[in-house]
Amino acid sequence: MNISEVAERAGLPPKTIRHYEEIGLVRPLRAENGYRQFCDSDLHKLAFLGRARSLGFSLDDCRSLLELYEDHGRASADVKALAGHHLTEIDRKIEELIAMRRTLAHLVDCCAGDGRPDCPILDNLAAVPVLKP
Repeated sequence: MNISEVAERAGLPPKTIRHYEEIGLVRPLRAENGYRQFCDSDLHKLAFLGRARSLGFSLDDCRSLLELYEDHGRASADVKALAGHHLTEIDRKIEELIAMRRTLAHLVDCCAGDGRPDCPILDNLAAVPVLKP
């Protein structure tokens, strides 16, 4: 398969596939003319990477997951630990987003939104933080 074919089948842009090759996540063969030649195992890896990225795994995590996937002697505990750490990070980000939403909703509620120049949203953004000793 050429890059266009594998990109379509894996659901990834060719640019992403080229990047994955540059960082060593996939290593397609090269034809005599220098064109990439992808095999079914490359397609499988690319689809695997696409699914992992869609779950928010970093490229380093994807590399580790791919190594674990290819290691038939792996312990599932290692996979679970990596995924569990990622889940904890997702939960932390969700809590941060909830706090951001709460703050912004409060500021929006406090703003009269009329023709006057007074605006608690801008006042809050311009406030200088107080440093704790």
